[in-house]
Amino acid sequence: MATIFDKIIAREIPADIVHEDENVLAFRDINPQAPVHVLFIPKRPVATLNDLAPGDEVVVGRLVTAAAAYAKAEGFADSGYRVVINCNGDGGQSVYHIHLHLLAGRAMAWPPG
Repeated sequence: MATIFDKIIAREIPADIVHEDENVLAFRDINPQAPVHVLFIPKRPVATLNDLAPGDEVVVGRLVTAAAAYAKAEGFADSGYRVVINCNGDGGQSVYHIHLHLLAGRAMAWPPG
């Protein structure tokens, strides 16, 4: 079953896309939790971190490096940002297509709140 992210990749539904390359798509979250809240997704669907197979390290690596490059290009890399990947229901995952949340634009606290 196609997820909302699959539909965004296929351009079946609109998104505010801020980055795209052959492997990664990034767009602004529609329910932002910080002044900057961008989702980075692999174009090849993987449901959860638990579904990554040996050799898939490159999938997560591409998400992380794309997020870091975006932070640098947007000028908030030095002040700081947070990246989060949720896994399954208790981990806060609501769309079963792995994705990295990049949050910035304010000081982050831990625990979040």
